[in-house]
Amino acid sequence: MTFSLYVVVFTLAALACFGSLTRLQHISDTDTRRGLLALLLTSGGWATAHVGLLVSPTRPLKLGWYVLGLILGLASVGAWLYFCSAYTNRMYHRNPTYRRLAVGVFVVIVAVKVTNPLHHAFFTASTIATPFSHLSVSTGPLHWAAMGLSYALAFVGYFMLLELFTAIDLDTRPLMLLVGITGLPIVAGFIGYTTPLLIDITYEPLGVAVFAVGVMFVYLDRFEAVHLAAERDKPVIALDADGHIRDTNRAARRLFPDLATARDAPLDSTLPSVAECLNSKDPILQKQHNGNTRYFRLTETPYGTAKRGLGSTLTFTDVTEREQYRQELERQNERLDKFASLVSHDMRNPLNVAQGRFELIREDLEADDDNVAAIDRALTRMETLINEILTLARDGQQVEQWDTVQLSTIVTDCWSTVETNDAEITVASDLTFEANPDRVKRLFENLFRNAIDHGGSDVTVTVGVLDDKTGFYVADDGPGIPEAKRNNVFEGGYTTSETGTGFGLAIVAEIAAAHGWMIRITESTAGGAQFEIMDVDLVK
Repeated sequence: MTFSLYVVVFTLAALACFGSLTRLQHISDTDTRRGLLALLLTSGGWATAHVGLLVSPTRPLKLGWYVLGLILGLASVGAWLYFCSAYTNRMYHRNPTYRRLAVGVFVVIVAVKVTNPLHHAFFTASTIATPFSHLSVSTGPLHWAAMGLSYALAFVGYFMLLELFTAIDLDTRPLMLLVGITGLPIVAGFIGYTTPLLIDITYEPLGVAVFAVGVMFVYLDRFEAVHLAAERDKPVIALDADGHIRDTNRAARRLFPDLATARDAPLDSTLPSVAECLNSKDPILQKQHNGNTRYFRLTETPYGTAKRGLGSTLTFTDVTEREQYRQELERQNERLDKFASLVSHDMRNPLNVAQGRFELIREDLEADDDNVAAIDRALTRMETLINEILTLARDGQQVEQWDTVQLSTIVTDCWSTVETNDAEITVASDLTFEANPDRVKRLFENLFRNAIDHGGSDVTVTVGVLDDKTGFYVADDGPGIPEAKRNNVFEGGYTTSETGTGFGLAIVAEIAAAHGWMIRITESTAGGAQFEIMDVDLVK
């Protein structure tokens, strides 16, 4: 009877571990799912090895199953640590050094176990008949060293889970109970080692089986909610599949005091503003909190399957500074629109009148009169300034329309529209990126004109990809820009030329800023100026 009971118990443990694999698709986090998969496979295999150890009729077969169980038991420790690290949102399981160290230790210990018949330093075994025929193992010093290391590592995993459960403000008691059950077989193993009440065998697979069944079939929703609420400083609301409030953390209750008595209540009736925001195109929630207006991005993370969802977790991320910045950009764009309208109409109209009247009277003036030439230059310069100020205002607005742009293509197109004389262009390397084509075209045209104006009609311009692949550069072999003046050249109105307006590079800087790019000036390999545009959204 005792023999049958042992076989049944370990068989059920193996079936519980393997049967829980069918529920793994309910785990939303990939790393947690992968870690739990490894834990269930190794623990199920470990329990299966125990069944083989018990039912095998010969001593060599029993020894084979025993060694296999030792290997799978050791592997389950690594799977347990991987699972605990992933579930608690740590990155230990992704650290290459830790992974190489774990594989190295595993290989060494497995080698010691497999070669035990040569040194017998891990265990010696004999067959005894009571309470039924089974393998009696006497452990050696290497066994105790490996077991001590295994238990130490297992307790590291327990500590990670305990820290998470005590930090998260959701109800974690069911999961703490399940994790505690995984440690109870240690007591059974100690009883089996020190007394005849139980046979001397490892009982840990039984604890993992109970944990698997509890998580996968009973507390999966709580298991997922706790993992998704690990961002402990953010307000979190856990919903069931019907949209009712299952749980909340302290941060959420501080933000929404009505949640204190809203357990199992529908979200749309308890927090209608949240429900409305959740269904909006841009889920940004405006909330008065502690006397200030705060903005929160609402993120819904479902858990379960597409066919039968278990619920979802709502996370509120404070994006107040970013939202205020966005609103300030919108206000700035409105001001720029008004300014552009002022420049385009209120300033251009009087200029057009002046130009028209001047054309009427210049026929009566001497063609070589210095005053005629001066007025003509002044009116032309005013028109150029108005055009460039208008361009500066419009190109400084945030980019809303993005398209895919190929560097070599747009450089060739822009070069053909600029008066280049004997200047030459070289595209050293190519890339594809996201930008507004019209504005980027003005950026390149202004940089090309700047190179020709300061480098001469025979300057050579080179365009290519930055070494770190974060953007592109425009370089020339002209005289360059002194380091002390490099920050000044982007200021509106700054120019070293008598005929320049000083807005060409200012427009370049505004176009870069409107795209969210960084721009800086360095010295080119030819000793000239090199404009580097970084943080470009590349298309791979």
